[in-house]
Amino acid sequence: MTSTQDTPLIFGFEFDEDGGARKLSWEELASGPAARPGVRRWLHLDRLSPAAQTWLNTVSGIDAVIDRALLQEDTRPRCARHGDGLLINLRGVNLNEGAAPEDMIAIRIWMTEEVVVSLRAYHIMAVQDLHDQIMAGDIPNSSGAIVSTIATRLTHRIEPVVADLDDEADQFEDSLLEDGATLPKTALASFRRKVLTIRRYIIPQREALAHIIREGEDMFSTGDILHLREIADRVIRIGEELDSIRERSLVLQEQVMEERSERMNERLFVLSIISAIFLPLGFVTGLFGVNLGGMPGLNDAAAFTLLCIGLVGLTVALLLMLRRMRWL
Repeated sequence: MTSTQDTPLIFGFEFDEDGGARKLSWEELASGPAARPGVRRWLHLDRLSPAAQTWLNTVSGIDAVIDRALLQEDTRPRCARHGDGLLINLRGVNLNEGAAPEDMIAIRIWMTEEVVVSLRAYHIMAVQDLHDQIMAGDIPNSSGAIVSTIATRLTHRIEPVVADLDDEADQFEDSLLEDGATLPKTALASFRRKVLTIRRYIIPQREALAHIIREGEDMFSTGDILHLREIADRVIRIGEELDSIRERSLVLQEQVMEERSERMNERLFVLSIISAIFLPLGFVTGLFGVNLGGMPGLNDAAAFTLLCIGLVGLTVALLLMLRRMRWL
């Protein structure tokens, strides 16, 4: 899935001191720097747009080190202080149509007190939530409020996905409690892959939020700091739930392997019993089939009947012996 945004600027807002917000166009932004004295801005750009990349590298006024970090192809959640701003990378579940939620998508943010520049490659519903909130007249009062709201909405959408994974693990456990129940060979492997893929980003996201609180303490209000701490605590809990689900999936995998091994042993046991019974029978029939002179009963019409009775008796004797040895 690729970006479908035609303009480099997905949307942008300029906030005045009176609490108002004005939408920006790409034409207003393209020839000037990201920050503008006396007002706050939030610029949300398409990372895949060549025009956006050119603007960042030549016009935006953002340090080249930050530009490279914002445009980096593959990232993990992190936060780093650079001069008067914070470089923040966060991840959210992919809820776009046709996508797998565990294929988490990134939002890269450069934040100062005057401007927030965010970039994405794919549509992020958490950012759309904040856009709709601003359009409804609920204006964030600082750059810190923008970042904390994005982090909050990302976490809101991660939690139901993890809850669904927990429910799926419950269903696997309930299925295995039923007699003779089996699971498709790839079901648990696919499930574990989803859990590990999300966990891969949740653990560093927990650290990234802690760094935001620590490194950007002077850039966030007391309320924003408390809000971010609450979000960080929720992400910690999500990470713990994923650890629990991963451990449960390992136990389920071991249980499935044990049941398959037990079924295989039962089948091998049955084959061994059959072999134990037919081995002496095969010896007797082979001995009487050598077709050499001197064989007893060669000219006796009742010899075959007596042989069959003897074989039945031998079979019964073997079964009694195996029963006595508690093999049956």
